[in-house]
Amino acid sequence: MQVPLLDLTLQYRGIATEVMPELLTIIEEQRFILGPVVDRFEREMEAYLGVRHAVGCASGTDAILLALRAFDCGRDDEVVTSPFTFFATAGAIHNVGARPVFADILPGTFNLDPAAAEAAVTERTRVVMPVHLFGQMADMPAFRALAGRHGVSLLEDAAQAIGARQRVDGEWITTGTLGDACAFSFFPTKNLGAFGDAGMTVAIDDGTAERLRKLRVHGGRQMYHHEEVGYNSRLDSLQAAVLSAKLPHLKGWSDARRRNAAFYDQALAGIGGIQTPVVGEDHESIYNQYTLRVGDGRRDALADFLRERGVGSGVYYPVPLHLQECFAYLGYCEGQFPESERACREVLSLPVFPELTPAQLEYVAESVRAFFGE
Repeated sequence: MQVPLLDLTLQYRGIATEVMPELLTIIEEQRFILGPVVDRFEREMEAYLGVRHAVGCASGTDAILLALRAFDCGRDDEVVTSPFTFFATAGAIHNVGARPVFADILPGTFNLDPAAAEAAVTERTRVVMPVHLFGQMADMPAFRALAGRHGVSLLEDAAQAIGARQRVDGEWITTGTLGDACAFSFFPTKNLGAFGDAGMTVAIDDGTAERLRKLRVHGGRQMYHHEEVGYNSRLDSLQAAVLSAKLPHLKGWSDARRRNAAFYDQALAGIGGIQTPVVGEDHESIYNQYTLRVGDGRRDALADFLRERGVGSGVYYPVPLHLQECFAYLGYCEGQFPESERACREVLSLPVFPELTPAQLEYVAESVRAFFGE
């Protein structure tokens, strides 16, 4: 049996009749950049997330970069974040001229440790950026309190966590509602994915949102009049139309991922040498990834075994950011963030996409059990 890590063709077949007519209309009208289709999607996202402002842009990477610029983050500033995440998190910090400052993660959830992040704050810190990794929110009340104590901006990197929730004071909150801004990616592999690159930054106040809208179109509200140097980071209408068609399905897809994760949790329980994902009692993950910890140096052997049996898997991420060659100038060395480094040696993600069949799920679980002699 073949079980890919992700199969987007199945999702497309389920929504093709909804997506294609609108794409053809946009092509016939030749209105590709921003415009009413993008406006509509932004309003839909505001309603879905319960936020005041949603500003579409060209990618999830740009969503972070635009937010940092909106916070006037630049030369001589520092941004505290996780070394265990996709490169774009720290790359955007570097590209606005600021300095990435890393703090270690919590071993259970893989999310940034609030205590470690606070210890990394200095008088030069302008932004703290927790990452909601693999679909589970970081401890946002702790980060909100941290930002308040130190007078810094709080930026959520929710590239992998659209619609994830956390219970705060008995009330469920979602990504984008406790940070000063929040960045989303609509890369095709995300729970809500476009047909190419696309992203969005949401903001809680009018001034930040207005700044984001200027920055995404070369720094001006009026064509050929530029108040500052911005970027070419506009969300195009074709991608907005795809996302708008997919949005009503998002909850169902995320629910299916949770059901698949629950199956794995039960089927893989008790196997020595692995740890299934840890989800906090007051958290609801959307499982952009279902990520195991595989101890005793056996992660790569398990991945090879699964591949031989036709099962896809992935390592997110093999090298922590503080040990990447391009960040050598920061002066970090091996051993400074042991939990992040250990995660890079142990993580392995299994297929969890919504369209998996019961037979495929059982085959994946049976394959893992077979590797461990269960």
